[in-house]
Amino acid sequence: MFSKNPKDLVPDTVIKHANELITMNSKFGVPRIGKEMKELAIINDGALAIKDGKIIFVGTTEELMNSVKIDEKTIQIDATNKLVTPGFIDPHVHLIFAGSRENELTMKLAGKTYLEILEAGGGILKTVRETRKATIEELVENGKSILDKMLKHGTTTVEAKSGYGLSTKDEIKSLKAVRVLDEQHPIDLVSTFLGAHAIPPEFKGRTDEYVELVISEMLPKVAEKGLAEFCDVFCEKGIFSVDQTRRILLAAEKLGIKKIIHIDEIVDTNGAALAAEIKAVQTGHLLQSNDAGLKAMAKAGVIAILLPGTPFCLMMKDYAPARKMIEYGIPIAIATDLNPNCWTESMLMTIVLSCYNMKMSPAEALTAATINAACAIQRESEIGSLEVGKKADIAIFEVPNYYFLSYQFGINLVSKVIKNGKIVVEN
Repeated sequence: MFSKNPKDLVPDTVIKHANELITMNSKFGVPRIGKEMKELAIINDGALAIKDGKIIFVGTTEELMNSVKIDEKTIQIDATNKLVTPGFIDPHVHLIFAGSRENELTMKLAGKTYLEILEAGGGILKTVRETRKATIEELVENGKSILDKMLKHGTTTVEAKSGYGLSTKDEIKSLKAVRVLDEQHPIDLVSTFLGAHAIPPEFKGRTDEYVELVISEMLPKVAEKGLAEFCDVFCEKGIFSVDQTRRILLAAEKLGIKKIIHIDEIVDTNGAALAAEIKAVQTGHLLQSNDAGLKAMAKAGVIAILLPGTPFCLMMKDYAPARKMIEYGIPIAIATDLNPNCWTESMLMTIVLSCYNMKMSPAEALTAATINAACAIQRESEIGSLEVGKKADIAIFEVPNYYFLSYQFGINLVSKVIKNGKIVVEN
């Protein structure tokens, strides 16, 4: 609970009297699975101290006052009747794109499916056309606008994908935009190459040739420039097959790029079994994954990123079977899946949908948005919980307890956001 010598350090900032301080202490599991997901490690009348961007004390307010030296320069935040949690981590975000697709809502209301909209030249391919036309400066400006809203809603770290360029030049441009945003914005970004997001129109009917372009040209250039930590593939019927996905991800692994996959969103392609086979770090969607594949994922320790905003926006009846996954012992995280089809910057909205539509408990959803989400991007040693030595990435909410995050919806509940020890949002 304490730094080695807390009395020797004058904190830059202290938070006192939190009605609930959600620490997500790592001793309860990293990542948390099964019943562990309900263990939030709550401290009532909680307090913490920050020095040089790191947490140096966590405990009760009484312990804080007896343990650290507070002087006139220390910023003191009174969190009476407020909730304090780790900053949200959004581990599946399509951040870099141009344009919008608001007209597709009318098509969905008329009964058009995601794949039908795509085949009609909408969907991903419309965004590809607009992203290819955009300059890197325009992509950065759009990304900054999105990140600003995410930060205001309590998100402090984001996994950021390319995937709307679908050419070597435009994928590199997109990943460079991620790098610029990571340097300029308070939110920390984790970069993912998603060149295999769709088949570009110039390769229609020649998917294998496009896969070869991704493997032989795009991936080596991405690796050479150090532009991506992860490689993702949209493994789906009519997009990229299991075999094509395996080829791309194993090629990425040889170049030192980690493996993640979009799987089984529309139909069951046996993507969960593939994720287990190649030991992907994480997978996204999993609405249609079969039981054998899910059990294999649990055994392999693959993290499932559940994205309830996507079926919500597509007006689908099926959501990912979260309760079954928890029963099987699969580590679960949740994410916004922000993209032009599912445009929400709010992890609060994602928590609400996880509870109401996937039947996760409020505690499980909060775990999935913090410590388990940190594990999904392999940052659990730095963020995702409020523990001594970790980054001071913190959200303070204008509510008395964590139940309100899923109970009171449709508004922003954030009071303050602290990133790397600095107050960056005051609502």
